[in-house]
Amino acid sequence: MNTIFDPNDPCCGVVTIKNTHLYRVHTCDGDLDCTCSSRFREHGHSPAALPVPGDEVHLVRISAGSGQILEILPRRNVFARRSAVPMPSAHAHEQIIAANVHQVIPVFAVAQPVPRWHLLDRYLVSAESAGIPAIICITKLDLLEPNDDARDLETALGDYRRIGYPVISTSGLTGAGLDELKSALNGRLTVLVGKSGVGKTSLLNLLQPGLGLRVQETSRASGRGRHTTTHLEMFPLEAGGAVIDTPGIREFGLWDVAEDDLAMFFPEMRPHLGRCRFGLGCAHAEEPGCAIRQAVNTGLISPYRYQSYLRLKEQP
Repeated sequence: MNTIFDPNDPCCGVVTIKNTHLYRVHTCDGDLDCTCSSRFREHGHSPAALPVPGDEVHLVRISAGSGQILEILPRRNVFARRSAVPMPSAHAHEQIIAANVHQVIPVFAVAQPVPRWHLLDRYLVSAESAGIPAIICITKLDLLEPNDDARDLETALGDYRRIGYPVISTSGLTGAGLDELKSALNGRLTVLVGKSGVGKTSLLNLLQPGLGLRVQETSRASGRGRHTTTHLEMFPLEAGGAVIDTPGIREFGLWDVAEDDLAMFFPEMRPHLGRCRFGLGCAHAEEPGCAIRQAVNTGLISPYRYQSYLRLKEQP
């Protein structure tokens, strides 16, 4: 089977919508509603091996508006999470959200709801493990009062900036940060992640009128708050690029991140790895002579990030 993706070949395309076992594929000759070839079932493909938005595929046309996906071309990256386990007898599996993406943007509000930095760290570790750049987006900046909460927010964001993560702070009321966010999205395939209520719909409507409402309708159709995502959609941007929203994600478990490798996905910890008294065998918890714990004590590593690291070791 030929594995070269040719955007000018009508039998090549990019998956833009996943809805249970049906897919929308964009080709040079227009969009096709597709199913998967029986070979996916014959080879016992796991859910992680089925198409997702961003996948480049080969297909065969069945009619003017429909086709069948024959194969998924090699993925450059995937953004995934561990599936929730609905009952004790069930097993978790890899739930791929999107493939071949350029960046992940976690979205958090300054208030209503208050930011959960540990959840942000989960997103960032997942992106780091997949080799995908991340940008932090803060919304509802107009709700920020000049008090202790504002100082705590700036301290937290300052820590992430020092690590190397860009932070874009936005306000739908004042328009602050919107041009910077538009520039970051332009020409890139972006995965947006964030809890319900952080203001993604309003933000997307400001970036492109009507876009947020389309995303919201998709979220409702997929069943907000469910543990399994049945509908994922890529939304094109008029200025170029596209976004993939992740509706209803309240939990985000790490997938395929070994406990011994976890510190590698905290960029500020990498320079200290291998410098502990017990070398690479150090768990960076209670061991004497731990270089990472020393870096926390001297202010090189944020205590909050270190606590996130310990929590993720216990509950990935």
